Amino acid sequence: MSSSNYPATTDSLIQATQSNVPAEAISILYSIIENPSSSSDALRIKEQAITALSDLLRKEGQSEDLRNLLTKLRPFFTLIPKAKTAKIVRSIVDAVAKIPNTSDLQISLCKEIVQWTRDEKRTFLRQRIEARLAALLLESKEYSEALNLLSGLVKEVRRLDDKLLLVEIDLLESKLHFSLRNLPKAKAALTAARTAANAIYVPPAQQGTIDLQSGILHAEEKDYKTGYSYFFEAFEAFNALEDPQAIYSLKYMLLCKIMVGQADDVAGIISSPKVGLQYQGPELDAMKAVADAHSKRSLKLFEVALKNFRTQLDEDPIVHRHLSSLYDTLLEQNLCRLIEPFSRVEIAHIAELIELPGQSVEKKLSQMILDKKFAGTLDQGAGCLIIFDDPKTDAIYPATLETISNMEKVVDSLYARSAKIMA
Repeated sequence: MSSSNYPATTDSLIQATQSNVPAEAISILYSIIENPSSSSDALRIKEQAITALSDLLRKEGQSEDLRNLLTKLRPFFTLIPKAKTAKIVRSIVDAVAKIPNTSDLQISLCKEIVQWTRDEKRTFLRQRIEARLAALLLESKEYSEALNLLSGLVKEVRRLDDKLLLVEIDLLESKLHFSLRNLPKAKAALTAARTAANAIYVPPAQQGTIDLQSGILHAEEKDYKTGYSYFFEAFEAFNALEDPQAIYSLKYMLLCKIMVGQADDVAGIISSPKVGLQYQGPELDAMKAVADAHSKRSLKLFEVALKNFRTQLDEDPIVHRHLSSLYDTLLEQNLCRLIEPFSRVEIAHIAELIELPGQSVEKKLSQMILDKKFAGTLDQGAGCLIIFDDPKTDAIYPATLETISNMEKVVDSLYARSAKIMA
């Protein structure tokens, strides 16, 4: 029996699911979907066949076939309710997203669907696909295009008062403005997302995402204690759902502990029963290495951690930004401690003591002098740092200013009295 003759029946569907050869199962499922029958039972079987086919194509990694499937299904979508169409389209887009390295394909697919929904006047589906497209553009760092898309979409959704979609869009807008380093707008968008979320039931995963973004913004403002609380809430939500984002919430919790000088607590959190073995891996090992370096005030260990865990530390923009600040602070503290006993010292000697390259030490000392962290100058000819004694403040200047201020009050008082006498 050729694949083109399979009818849209339960028996055909069972035969496809029981087949051990993926190519044969795919062929049978395509045959079921292409069957001309349009009875209610046939439509129901076809819907099940579409779900099974999209799962099978995802497992086989056939992203282009999934894209072509959506195009082939357009005549079928005219026969079923719009709500079912939206469900099928979104499930196929989700299937493509689960295939690795398909970001560009997902963006072009979403753009195709948006154009089709505009032509078919399917507003509900278009808005959700546009929100998905904005998230993909944000991941691809196409910030201007994502911002243009969201600015129009948010106005439209506010008019319709679709709270759940509005939460998603405001959250995306907050992430976008944060990526553009516009903190006030990021906070405003997050506040709007929270306001909309308070009026409805928000799924735990969405609430966890809101808490995660809140933690990131608080950490950016150096409010690490509040940030830690939000990261903990996000971790609780994601951990209960076994969501992959749980590891990032945990990672940022540990980062907050390090930034507030409580690096000793990191080992305890990692070994706690709640964290368990499921989250052990390079992400936590990286934070543990940083915490160890911070506890020992060792720049060399810090450098080693950054080198060994480049993917987990340098390539994570949030961790990288805070660790750069931490590294600079640690370096300044170590340099100030080392140069304190000297009035003149070779830069090479300081570099040897701190176990860092002489060029980077010289550059940092120059920056510290310009920032007035200490009084001194660099003698580059001799390769030395000359440290000056802290200039003592002469008390005569404040006293002189105070005397002049008092004299001014006396003169003003005499002028006021003379003006009354003359009057």
